[in-house]
Amino acid sequence: MKVGLFVPCYIDQFYPQVAIATLQILERLGLAVEYPLNQTCCGQPMANSGMENEAKPTMQLLVQNFSKFDYIVAPSGSCTYHVRKHYDILPQTDEVCHVRNHTYELCEFLTDILKITDLGASFPFRTGLHQSCHGQRGLRLAQSSEIAGAPFSKVRCLLENVQGISLTELRRTDECCGFGGTFAVSEEAVSVKMGLDRIEDHIAAGAEVITATDTSCLMHLKGLLKRQKRNVRVMHIAEILNSRA
Repeated sequence: MKVGLFVPCYIDQFYPQVAIATLQILERLGLAVEYPLNQTCCGQPMANSGMENEAKPTMQLLVQNFSKFDYIVAPSGSCTYHVRKHYDILPQTDEVCHVRNHTYELCEFLTDILKITDLGASFPFRTGLHQSCHGQRGLRLAQSSEIAGAPFSKVRCLLENVQGISLTELRRTDECCGFGGTFAVSEEAVSVKMGLDRIEDHIAAGAEVITATDTSCLMHLKGLLKRQKRNVRVMHIAEILNSRA
């Protein structure tokens, strides 16, 4: 199985440790992982800002870089969702269809493709899980409260097998943090209020650490925590699953 590691822009620029943790997890599982050096953005920021046509060359470059792999894995639900659902504006060649159908967020790749839920991780901290919207409602990584059905969470399933971890219980388990990409810029006040509400829920539950599948959400929450001088850390789930604390 040849796996291509897709690292989103903001992880590459601001949180490289998340990419490293993802690589180490996959390699520890015995997978042959490659990182195409010519990869860039998936095109999501431009497309979300109404410049979908202008994003096409960027999207085509991603296809060019990753079409040779059996699977493409990314530590990001939002970027994975964009590739799977919004690359429909490209001509649906065999390469485009292959990339769309074989791009996976890290947690769903572990649970759905590799059928692994226990990575032998250890993380002895009270941890709150933020269910990022693209992952939960787009990729169906977890049950949404507005849809009738049995509760499930692929992400929580992985965390429950981490030795020593104590998962907190939120009052509102799947509420948005308010980031929403460019929404945080165009609707700053609303975005901040939503983020503060999320933080208060986690703090009330006693979280020492907040984790999620999307660094963008965590970046938003971290900024608010820092401004409030709150003693709560944020960590991407890849860092926790790779932890041997």
